[in-house]
Amino acid sequence: MAIGGFISNHNFGSFIGSEHVISHQRGGRLGVAFGVPRQGHRNMFYQQSGSLRENIATSRCLYGPFRHALATSDGKFSKPIGRLKDEGKHACPFPLPTICGINPRQRFCGKSRCYISSYSAQSKQIQPIELSTCSGYSEHVKKSNRTCAYYKSEDYDIADAKVDSLTSIEESSEAVLVEGNVPKVSSWWEQFPKRWVIVLLCFTAFLLCNMDRVNMSIAILPMSKEFNWNSTTVGLIQSSFFWGYLLTQIVGGIWADKIGGKLVLGFGVVWWSVATILTPIAAKIGLPFLLTMRAFMGIGEGVAMPAMNNMLSKWIPVSERSRALALVYSGMYLGSVTGLAVSPALINRFGWPSVFYSFGSLGSIWFALWLSKAYSSPKDDPELSVEEKRLILGGNISKEPVSVIPWKLILSKAPVWALIVSHFCHNWGTFILLTWMPTYYNQVLKFNLTESGLFCVLPWLTMAVFANIGGWIADTLVSRGLSITAVRKIMQSIGFLGPAFFLTQLSHVKTPAMAVLCMACSQGSDAFSQSGLYSNHQDIGPRYSGVLLGLSNTAGVLAGVFGTAATGYILQRGSWDDVFKVAVALYIIGTLIWNLFSTGERILE
Repeated sequence: MAIGGFISNHNFGSFIGSEHVISHQRGGRLGVAFGVPRQGHRNMFYQQSGSLRENIATSRCLYGPFRHALATSDGKFSKPIGRLKDEGKHACPFPLPTICGINPRQRFCGKSRCYISSYSAQSKQIQPIELSTCSGYSEHVKKSNRTCAYYKSEDYDIADAKVDSLTSIEESSEAVLVEGNVPKVSSWWEQFPKRWVIVLLCFTAFLLCNMDRVNMSIAILPMSKEFNWNSTTVGLIQSSFFWGYLLTQIVGGIWADKIGGKLVLGFGVVWWSVATILTPIAAKIGLPFLLTMRAFMGIGEGVAMPAMNNMLSKWIPVSERSRALALVYSGMYLGSVTGLAVSPALINRFGWPSVFYSFGSLGSIWFALWLSKAYSSPKDDPELSVEEKRLILGGNISKEPVSVIPWKLILSKAPVWALIVSHFCHNWGTFILLTWMPTYYNQVLKFNLTESGLFCVLPWLTMAVFANIGGWIADTLVSRGLSITAVRKIMQSIGFLGPAFFLTQLSHVKTPAMAVLCMACSQGSDAFSQSGLYSNHQDIGPRYSGVLLGLSNTAGVLAGVFGTAATGYILQRGSWDDVFKVAVALYIIGTLIWNLFSTGERILE
């Protein structure tokens, strides 16, 4: 049974706690119903469409064989949409089921007042009754011009029931009949797009990735004093990371494309986190164990980029690809900033092992979230909404993970080689700047070590900011109709020519402040590459994006290794201008190859 009416002054938008009220607003009126328990009847609540006429003299009272249904202004029925919980609790125990007008400025239960109707068969009039509380106590009050309707609670077949339409001078609302339970009002975090949850988790993984990587560059100073390491040993320890990192670039891409990015990236984070925690133990056992542990850490971090690329190729539509990748890669830059900023404080207070223990333990927290929230593909996520799945897939059927990598086909494509060569040219200049920058600040600009460390953070911050700016620009251009090929070429040209220009200005600046500004601008423009070549793997072969990134990033890592060593050789026989000239030359070569052979169209199915 139910008591129903309309409320004109308040907008009740949801189920109101213990009062068991459901409201629905369409066209300026609220249809409200709440249940009244009675022996032998179910406690139902209804969703009403239309509005009842407020003039009692001309409106009709509904009485007859209509159980669990309400008539609307257009003669349709409002069906029950669910059962009330806690039946009999906080409900008004009226002897008769009624539909009544309720004071809109007062609550329904407790100390609030309710109005119900009392129908007299002899006088054929409906009298409103005011109740001081919902406890069955009632007293008659003066007649009110509120809408009241009465119906008798008996079994009936709604298909055969016929009720005259109640005409209304009020604004009618659209009939919306809902079956089942009351729709749950989701919290804002439940309505947050799931694809961006994946992006944020990848961003956090990359944040931890670089935090765990750069902590050694700070901890190596007290470690070398404790274990009496010379500069050659320190260089060997630093380079041992790349032994494992190179091994898993392509392998990680193959794994991700075959078994899914979730398992591979999760494995990578757990692997390098454990290796980070074990680093102090390995160092105290002996140098060979430390070198092995650093190589193991490189193995774990080597699969991160290919696995992430595989994940985002499935989760992110092309209209959001640039900004998503830019955000993830900015996690690497911010991870370097965080590691460089936090490590000294931890070492000074708790000793150098604390850096590895604290940073490594963060991986377990991330892994727990990753297991519960992440899926390799949208089709694997049971909680993904239909609308978001349609947006992600774009009407296409999501294909299964690859079983065989078509190496011959991949390596026969000119855009693939454009990616590989451009990645090499890009990373040569990037690794030189990031590796040798403290030395440049100290030797050329005459900064002390503290100032050098402070200014080393500035390029990472600049890259984090401009990577996201470039991502939004690229996606905006794509959404406005510019071809993906043109967008990728524009963004990567900025990523090449910007650093080349600012590096050439370093030989002309006369103040340290201007030199730092040129370096920051060089790295800031370099970050536009995240919307260029780093986004292109998913453009040309989304199913093989992990393998493609593994191939190109292998070339990029080799550029970092060879470029860092070549810079030391050049400085022994030349100057910093010669170092910058080599980098500028490679930037220009990369620009030409990229604009001649790259494409934004899919070339691998």
